[in-house]
Amino acid sequence: MRLVALLPCKQCMKPFLRFLPNILSSIFIASNIYGQKKTDYSSAIDSLIQTKDPRSFNGVIWITKKGKTKYLKTYGYSDFKTQTPFTLKDNFRIQSNSKQITAVLILREVEKGKIDIHAPIRKYLPDFKQTWADTVTVHHLLNNTSGIVDIGKPLSFGPGTDYYYSNPGYGLLGQILEKVTGKTFIEATNSLFKEVGMHDSYCYQINGPNIGLVNGYIVSKDSVNLFDFNLLNFTNQSWSNFIPAGGMISNAIDLNTWDRKLHKGKILKPESYRLMVSYSMKARHDAHGNEKIGYGYGVRINDKTPKYIGHSGKGLGYVNIKLYFPEQDVDVIVLENVYHENADLHYYYENKIREIVMNSSLVNK
Repeated sequence: MRLVALLPCKQCMKPFLRFLPNILSSIFIASNIYGQKKTDYSSAIDSLIQTKDPRSFNGVIWITKKGKTKYLKTYGYSDFKTQTPFTLKDNFRIQSNSKQITAVLILREVEKGKIDIHAPIRKYLPDFKQTWADTVTVHHLLNNTSGIVDIGKPLSFGPGTDYYYSNPGYGLLGQILEKVTGKTFIEATNSLFKEVGMHDSYCYQINGPNIGLVNGYIVSKDSVNLFDFNLLNFTNQSWSNFIPAGGMISNAIDLNTWDRKLHKGKILKPESYRLMVSYSMKARHDAHGNEKIGYGYGVRINDKTPKYIGHSGKGLGYVNIKLYFPEQDVDVIVLENVYHENADLHYYYENKIREIVMNSSLVNK
C-alpha cells in the first residue's frame, strides 16, 4: 500500500497560518516549563551570579548532598586590587553565623551539668549590675527572647514574651562560658574548632595574625572600597564582647564540616540538639523570605517543606548564608566579601540562591 500525503488547499490553510505563531509560542512555553527540569539548579545559579544588576555577586558558593559536591563556584575576587580569585580555603568573617557556635559551646556545658539553661543569668554573673539579671535566663539569651537591647538599659519587654535579635545577649553568653569553664571565650572556641576538625577557623583578634582572612569591601553601583575595621574603634574589651555574636572567622570547607557533624550528632547529644533546633518564637529576616520562621539557639528553623535549619550574617564588608536541609542531607554555603551601601541589597544573592535550591531537585522529589 502506498501512503499518499494529503495536502490542504491554500484557502483551507489560511485560518491555520493565522494562528500558527500562537501555536508555536504555546509549544515553546510548554517545552520550557516541562523541559526545565528541577535538576537545573546549576544553570539557574550560574545565570544569577553573572548578573550585575542590582549588584554584583562576589564570593564562594558550595552545595553538597550526602557529602558529595553538587555545585561549586567561586566568582569575583578575594582582593580587588590584585584581582586574586577565590579558593575554598579563603577565610571570611562569618558574622552572625558565629551565634550557633556560641550556642553549641553553651549546650556542651549544659551537658556537663555546669549550666542550667533555665537559671537566671545572675547565677553565673553575680556581680552584674542590671536587676533584670534576676529574670533573664540563659535560654532567653540563646533564643533572643531576653528583651536586651543594650546592656545598660531596661529590657524592651518581659523575658520570654517577645523576640528581639540581641547581639549584647550573645555577648553575655560568652561571659557565662568564661565563668563556668575558667577559659577565655577565644580559648574555648578555638578548642572546639580543633576538636571538630575546622582547621582554618578561629576568633578574630584585634592586631592578631588572622590568617587567611580575605579583605572585606563596601560597594556601590560605581565604587568598590576596602572596609577599614579600625574606623569602628573597637577596644579589646568591646570586641571580646562581640565575638560570641559575630566575631568568628571560617571558610566553606570548615563550615561544611561543621554542618555535617552538628546535624549528624557528632558534636551535641540528641537532647541538646533538639533544644537547639526547637523554637517558641518566629521572626522574619531578609535572607529568609517574607514569612516569619522559627528562631532556636543561634539558628533559624523553616518547618515548611522543604525544611531547613540555617542562619545568615552580614557586616564589616561581608555577607553570608548557611543552610542545611536535614531530610535530604543538603548543605548550602554562600560567602561574600562585599557589603552594599544599600541595605536592601545585602542579601540579594543569598535569598535568590536559597529560593533556587528550595525549588530544585536537590530537596524535592
